[in-house]
Amino acid sequence: MAAYAALVSVMHIIHTIGHHHSPPISIDKQQVESLTQILTSLQEFLEGYKSPVADGDEADPLEMRIVDTAHAVEDVIESHIVDKLQPRRSKRIADAASAAEDAIESHIVDKLQARRSKLAKISCFFNCFGDSKNDSSNHDDEQINFYQDVQQVIEEMNVIKKEAMEIAAEAQLQRKVSLTHAGSLISSSNVKESMMVGFDDVLLQLLDKLTGGHRNRQIIPITGMGGIGKTTLARHIFEHALVKEYFDIRAWTTISQTYNVRETLRQVVHQVSGNLGSDLSEEDLGEKLYKYLCGRRYIIILDDMWSIEVWEKMMVFFPNNNDGSRIIVTTRLSNLATELTNSNSIGMRFLDDVCSWNLFSKTVFGDEVFPLQLEKIGKKIVGKCKGLPLSIVVIGGLLAKSELTLEYWEHVEENISSIVNYENDEYCLRVLKLSYDHLPAYLKPCFLYMGMFGEDEKIGVSELMRLWVCEGFLKPIINKSLETIANEYLKELVDRNLILVHKLGKLGNIKYCKMHDLLRDLSFQEAKKQRFYYVLGKHYPRGINRQRRIVIPESSSDKTIRNALKTMSRARSFICHADSVPQLLGFRFFRTLTTYRCSSEYSEENVFQSVNLRYLSARFREGFQIPSSISLLWNLHTLIVSCWGAPTAPLEIWKMHQLKHFEIVGGEMYLPDPPSGHSDVMMENLETLYGVIDFNLNEEAVKRIPNIKKLFIRYHDKVMDRVKCLSYLQCLSKLESLTCSIDDGSDDEYLQSISFPHSLKKLSLECEKFHLEEILEKIGSLPLLEKLTLIDGQFATRGWEIVEGQFPSLRYLKLWECADMECWTLEGSCLPRLEQLHIWGMRALEEFPSEIGEIATLKSIELYRCSESMVVSLKKIVEEQEELQGDPSFHVLVRSRKVSQELQSLATP
Repeated sequence: MAAYAALVSVMHIIHTIGHHHSPPISIDKQQVESLTQILTSLQEFLEGYKSPVADGDEADPLEMRIVDTAHAVEDVIESHIVDKLQPRRSKRIADAASAAEDAIESHIVDKLQARRSKLAKISCFFNCFGDSKNDSSNHDDEQINFYQDVQQVIEEMNVIKKEAMEIAAEAQLQRKVSLTHAGSLISSSNVKESMMVGFDDVLLQLLDKLTGGHRNRQIIPITGMGGIGKTTLARHIFEHALVKEYFDIRAWTTISQTYNVRETLRQVVHQVSGNLGSDLSEEDLGEKLYKYLCGRRYIIILDDMWSIEVWEKMMVFFPNNNDGSRIIVTTRLSNLATELTNSNSIGMRFLDDVCSWNLFSKTVFGDEVFPLQLEKIGKKIVGKCKGLPLSIVVIGGLLAKSELTLEYWEHVEENISSIVNYENDEYCLRVLKLSYDHLPAYLKPCFLYMGMFGEDEKIGVSELMRLWVCEGFLKPIINKSLETIANEYLKELVDRNLILVHKLGKLGNIKYCKMHDLLRDLSFQEAKKQRFYYVLGKHYPRGINRQRRIVIPESSSDKTIRNALKTMSRARSFICHADSVPQLLGFRFFRTLTTYRCSSEYSEENVFQSVNLRYLSARFREGFQIPSSISLLWNLHTLIVSCWGAPTAPLEIWKMHQLKHFEIVGGEMYLPDPPSGHSDVMMENLETLYGVIDFNLNEEAVKRIPNIKKLFIRYHDKVMDRVKCLSYLQCLSKLESLTCSIDDGSDDEYLQSISFPHSLKKLSLECEKFHLEEILEKIGSLPLLEKLTLIDGQFATRGWEIVEGQFPSLRYLKLWECADMECWTLEGSCLPRLEQLHIWGMRALEEFPSEIGEIATLKSIELYRCSESMVVSLKKIVEEQEELQGDPSFHVLVRSRKVSQELQSLATP
C-alpha cells in the first residue's frame, strides 16, 4: 500500500542521514526520536489494518492522510538538502513552504508560516544544529525554518497516530466477536461452474495420486494464481465417478482468508454425517468428525487455503487410517504447499494455444461450428488472455451473449483487460484482488510497483530489485542487506503466483520475470487509487502535482511529456518507455531516472544537478564526461551510464560512499587511481563495477573497494606493462563474479600473474592467444566456483586434463573457440556437480571424454559448430547411457551445418 511505502521511505531518509559518512544536513536529535517513534507506530498499525473501503473505488482517507503527511516530511528534508548542496538563497524560505503546501492541507502551512513569525523567540535553538557563532543570519533563518517545518509535520503525524491507535483498539474488540460467520463463505467455483478444458493430463495425474501409491493419509496441494483453474479441477475430481466409487466419504469446505475452524469443522461434520452440530464446540465437533472418519476411506477438499495455521488446528481431527485417505488443498501460495507436503503438490500451468482456443470456442459457441469470419479476431482475443482460464471464460461468456459482428469483436480485442476485469459485476477483478488483499503490508508496494513496467514486458530482476531499494519502500531487517530483502520479497511474490518467472539464469536464479496482464491491470488500478504512481496521459487528474512516481508510456510525444511535467515539480521517480524523452529540467527532487533504453541522449549538466538522485540509468551524448560535481549526489546508489567512447571518471568518484552499483553499458570507462594518503576517500559500499577499462589494480585501489562482489574489467595492450596488477584480485575477499577480458598484445606472464579470491562463484575469461594450462590449475582449486566461461584461450600442450578433486562446485561450464584444444581428459571424480556443458566452435577437439556420461548431476550438453567426430563420440556416450539406465538423464542439443542429419537427431527431448 502507498501509505506503508511512504512511511518506510521517510524512515529510510532519516536513517541514511544519521549513518552517512558525510551527511548533507543534520536533524535535531529529539525530532529524529519523535519521528522514528511515530513512523514505527503507524507502520505497525498498517501491518494489521483492514481498510473499511478496500473494495471501493476511492482510496482510504486515513491511508491518504498518512501518505500526504509522510510526503510532507520528505519534502521538507529533501528541500533542505537541495538548499544546502545547491544554495539558492533568494528561494530558500519559499521553497520550504511550497514543499509542505504541495503535500499537506493548507491549514498546516498557515500554522507553519505563523510559527516563522516567532523566529526570535527560538533563536536559542541554533546550538541543536552545531552551527558556529559566525553563521550568517540567512543561514540561521534557514535552520530555524527547517526545524519549524519538521516540527509542524511531526504534530500532524501525531494527530494521525492518535486516530490510528483508536481505530486499532476498536478493531481489536471487534475481532473477538466477528468470526462467528467466517468460514461459511462460498467458493467462487460454487457460484460459477466452468468446463474443464486442457487439463486432462493433470486430472489423470491427480486421479493416480488419489487411488494409487501410499496407503497412509496424504495431503495433495493444488497451486497456481487466481483464476487458473485450481477449484475447477478439484470440483471435477470431487464429482468424478471413480472418486465416488473409491472413497467411502467425500466432503468439501472452503477455508478462505478469514477462516473459522469451528464453522469449517461444522460444515464437514454436516456433509459426512448429516448432523448440523450447531450447538457443539470446536473440540466436540473435531472429536465427532474424528470418530466418524475412523475406519473409513475419505477424501476431503479444503478449498482456498491461505495460511498453514488453519491446517495445524484441524489436522488432528483427520485420522490416518492407512487405507488411502486423501486431503486435497487448493491454494494460491506455493510456499504453503511446501509447508503441507514436500513433494506431492500439483502446480497448475497456463493453457497452451490449442487448449485456450478449445475452451474459448466451447464457451462462446458450445458444440456449434466457429464462424469462419470471426476466427482470426477470435484467436487474437484468445492470445491476449495469456492462457488464463478465468479470463477466457469471462470474455467468452460476454461474447456468447453479444452480437456476432467483426466490429464488436475488434472492440473487445482492443480493450480486453478492462472488459475482462469489469464484466459481470467485476467478478474477475474481485477474484484476483483477493491475492492483493491478502498480501502483507511490506509486499504491497512491491506488487504495485510491477505495474510501472510495460504490458508483457520481460523485467530484469537485478534492475527491478535495485529500483525497489532506491525507491526506499523496503523495510530494513536486522543483519540483512536491502538487496537480500528485495530478493526474498521477489521470491515471495513468485510463490504467491503474483509474478511469473520468465527466464532462469544458468544457475537457477530468476533472471527475468513478467506479470500477467490481468494482474498488471489490478496493480495499475490499485496504484492509481492510492496515488502510488501516475501513467502519463492526455488528461491530467486532480492532484497531479502530488504524484511522486511518473511512468512515461511508449506512445508519449515530446509535447505531451513537456506539458505534463510542468505540473509535477515534486515528482521523485521517472520510468521512461517512450523512444524519445525530452531533457528533464528543473526537477530538484529526482530520486530515480530510468531512460537509458530510450534513443534520447542527455547532457551531464542537466542530470547531475539533482543532488537527491539514488538511481540513474541514462544514455549520454558523445563527448560525455561524468562531472566532478557527482560527489554532491550524496545518496547515489546505482549509476548506469550508456555512452560513446571511453571517458574517464573524475577523481571525485572515489568519494561516492553510498554508491553500490556502477555500470557502463555499450562502452567503457577509465577509472582514475584513488588519491594516495586519503584513507577516508573510498567506495566502501560498492558491490558492482562493470565496464571499466585498464583498471590499475594495486594495494591502494583494492583497499578502496573492500565489498566489491561483481567486477567486469577489460585490459588493452597499452597497459600490459602492469604485469602484477591482476595478482591483487585475491585481495577482494568478497568478490563473487569476475569477468575479465584481455586483448592480444603481451606474453603469458600477464595472465599467469592472476590470483583469484576463494570467494569467487562465477568466472568468465576472454584471453585470446594466452595459454590456459597453468591458470586452469588455479581456477580448478576454487572451492565455491559454480560457473566458468573460457573464451579464445590456447593450450600449449594441445589438451586439457582435469584431475580428481578439481572444480568441486562447478555447475556450468562453457568453452568458446579455444581453437587448438585437441584432447580433453577427466580423471577420477572431478566435476561432481556439473549440470550444464556448452561447447562452441571447438573444431580441433576430436572426442568427448567418456567420463562425462558418468556425472550423475548432468542435465544438458550443447554443441555448436564442433567437429563431426566430436558429435560421434557424444552419440556413443548417449548410447552407453541408454544401455545402462534407459533414457539418459541429460538433454543433448547439437547445432552444426556440417554434421549429418543422423547426428543432428541426437538432440534429446
